[in-house]
Amino acid sequence: MGFNCGIVGLPNVGKSTLFNALTATAAAQAANYPFCTIEPNKGRVAVPDPRLDAIARIARSARIVPTSLEFVDIAGLVRGASRGEGLGNAFLGNIREVDAILHVLRCFEGSDVTHVEGSIDPVRDAETVDTELMLADLESLEKRVPALEKKARGGDKAAKAQLAVIEPVLGALREGRPARSVPLPEEMQAELRLLQLITAKPVLYVCNVDEGAAASGNAHTVRVIAKAKAEGAEAVVISAAIEAEIVQLPETERADFLASLGLTETGLARVIRAGYGLLGLLTFFTVGPKEAHAWTVAKGAKAPQAAGAIHTDFEKGFIAAETIGYEDFVALGGEQGAKAAGKMRVEGRDYVVQDGDIMLFRFNV
Repeated sequence: MGFNCGIVGLPNVGKSTLFNALTATAAAQAANYPFCTIEPNKGRVAVPDPRLDAIARIARSARIVPTSLEFVDIAGLVRGASRGEGLGNAFLGNIREVDAILHVLRCFEGSDVTHVEGSIDPVRDAETVDTELMLADLESLEKRVPALEKKARGGDKAAKAQLAVIEPVLGALREGRPARSVPLPEEMQAELRLLQLITAKPVLYVCNVDEGAAASGNAHTVRVIAKAKAEGAEAVVISAAIEAEIVQLPETERADFLASLGLTETGLARVIRAGYGLLGLLTFFTVGPKEAHAWTVAKGAKAPQAAGAIHTDFEKGFIAAETIGYEDFVALGGEQGAKAAGKMRVEGRDYVVQDGDIMLFRFNV
């Protein structure tokens, strides 16, 4: 499991350029006109993790298999999308299918790339998209309420449970606040997910800047970061143009190129790290002479669920998990050293997987 993240934003903010750079493909056409992306393009991207390389070296693994995530490049949205303007209906349908929203905002000047609003203002642009998404959610919920109220009056417990979630969310949407801003207790979160609301999805704002602002940001990114902080969202600064250059370079030249720009890592790495935090994901590993493999599960996942990320039979027949922490594995020179030092643990069904765990599952089918 990785995560599925939809790249959204107004036309001509750099969505497709970023998608192409992140997936190192030319699958999405990056052109200077609205709606150049008609159908959502999808690309799976390997998650870079230096820990995987380290344990592979120690175990002398013949193959390295990183975990991955999926990016979906979704058609640009314009004002009125909630009413079907532009490609609004397609946009809204595609965005409902992703787990998180990666909202690209134009934070660079330049008359060579047109802007649908006629000027550069990323906070305004974010609010334009947010408004359309909230209107779509508002319409969706208002259509459901009459039937649910009728069922609730008849004593339907499921309808009452749904209304208990819908009512505060509707209140927030009518005030111009997204569904994710409503502080619902944990027991109501499952009901909220069933509603499939767009504005309930976590958001990562991506400030697309020019090359000169990639390391330190600019006045536009300061405003976006402040907006994200106020919402409890995340924001990263990235130059889609730089990322497009990096993927064209040989691996051996990338570090020097980044250093020349005052950067220590790619924008992809920052997006992944922010995305993992956004969705509450963690990585565990399996390792041996044949391969070192990274896997992703949600924080709070227990050992059988981690086993199921590898194969459903592993979860069904789960017996135990031999587990070594990443730091111990590296410090003690691998599995045998960890065993000898008493750092290999045999964990049962109730063990909560920790980020970086190296696991070997015992199972019986």
